[in-house]
Amino acid sequence: MKKTFKMSHPKIKVPRLVEAIKYEVKKYIKRERKKTLPPGVDFWDFDCRFGDDQTSSETIHLSEINKYISLAESKQLESFYLEILAKPGHRSKKPKPDQTICSEEPQA
Repeated sequence: MKKTFKMSHPKIKVPRLVEAIKYEVKKYIKRERKKTLPPGVDFWDFDCRFGDDQTSSETIHLSEINKYISLAESKQLESFYLEILAKPGHRSKKPKPDQTICSEEPQA
């Protein structure tokens, strides 16, 4: 999804418009996560960008999207750009605390 959202409408008030935008984003993410995974892939990961326009957009984390939309509302922006692209994700194993490498061993 690469889209510029407008924050003004002649009939719809801004708070209701913001709710609709957040719902549309949530629905898109849910739809993308339901797609079948390619072989060897653990989950769908997302690359997200947010900004006033496409050229000035910055990379953000998926969990920060609602915060940035609310921030755009508080700044009273006319519009903002949001990009969400799905990519294959691979889980990595966490190292166990017993397997830490210690380079300083006691000398005898």
